[in-house]
Amino acid sequence: MSALIAVVTALGLVAPAGAAREIAPRPSTEELARQLLDLQVRSRGEVRVTPIGASNQQRPVWSARVGHGPQRILYVTQQHGDEPLGTPAALEFLREVGIGNDQHQRWLREQVTVDVVVRANPDGHEHNWRYNYDPDADPEFGEAGKGYDINRYHDPAVAPEDNPATEAGLIRRHHADFQPHISVDYHMQGRYVGGDGREITASLMWPTTPGVAEEPLNLAKQVSVVARSAMDAGGANVSQYPGGDYQGIARNAYGLLGSGSVLIELSDMGPEHEQFQITSALDSMHAIAEATADGSVASVDPAEAEAIPPRGEPIPAATTRAGD
Repeated sequence: MSALIAVVTALGLVAPAGAAREIAPRPSTEELARQLLDLQVRSRGEVRVTPIGASNQQRPVWSARVGHGPQRILYVTQQHGDEPLGTPAALEFLREVGIGNDQHQRWLREQVTVDVVVRANPDGHEHNWRYNYDPDADPEFGEAGKGYDINRYHDPAVAPEDNPATEAGLIRRHHADFQPHISVDYHMQGRYVGGDGREITASLMWPTTPGVAEEPLNLAKQVSVVARSAMDAGGANVSQYPGGDYQGIARNAYGLLGSGSVLIELSDMGPEHEQFQITSALDSMHAIAEATADGSVASVDPAEAEAIPPRGEPIPAATTRAGD
C-alpha cells in the first residue's frame, strides 16, 4: 500500500494537507478514474473501486463501494451522459464517508454498505448527449445513429445479457449481484416553478409502475421523504416528479425487483448554481445513508411522500430536458 501511495502522490493525485478542495462539476473520464483511485488509496481500502464492465467505446463503468454493514444502498449517477451533477456529489460522498476513521465514520460503515455506479454512461458523457454510444442503434427509446436511452432498458423481464443497451445490462447485473435494499438514481431536469411561485431545485419520485410490492414501495416513499427533508433543509425546493410508469425505467424496474427505488432529478439551473446542486445531492446521499444506518427511515410515514407538492410549470426560455 505504501508504494501505491507514493506513486499516486507522485502523479499529483493526493492533495497536500490543508489544501483547499473544489468540487469539479464535470470531471473528465481520466479525472474520474484518478479521483476514484485517489479515494481507494487515501481511504486505505475503505473505498473499494472496480469496473463492472465497459461501455461500447470501451470506457470503464465504475463501481465504488464503502462500508461493510448489512443494510445495502445503491446510488447510480449519470445514466444520461449530459446530466452530470450527481457524479461529483457521489465522489464527495465517498470521500466524506470513506476517508477518515472517526467514531461516526466507523459506525456508519459498520451499519451500511453503499455501492455507487459512478457515471453509468461514460460514452454519453464524452459525447455530451443523453444516450449511450451505439451508431447502429435504431431504438424504441433513444435516437437512431446515436444510441439507446439507458434509463428505458432496465426491464426485469429482459436478461442482462440480452439487453441492447450495454450499460443498462451492466447495471442490471450489478444490481442482481449486490441486492440493495435501497436504490437511488440521480438525474437532471429542466427548470420549473412550484405552485407557490418558487423555483423548483429538484424533483423526486418512487416507483409508479403496477406490480411493485407494498414493502419496497413504502420504503421508496420513506426514502423520498428523508431525501426531500434533507435537501429542503439545505435550501432546496423539492417537488414530486411527474414520471411515467414504464417498467424499463430504473426506479420502476428496481422497485419491481424489491428495492426501495427512488429517482432524484436535480434542476439544471445554470453554472452559478452547480455547487449548490452538487451539495444538495450530497445532502440526500448522506441523509439516506444515515437514516438507513440508524433505522429512522422505518419510522417515516410513507403517506408523507404523497404530500410533497407537484413540480409545476416550466420556466419560459429555460433549459429543457427530457427527464427521468
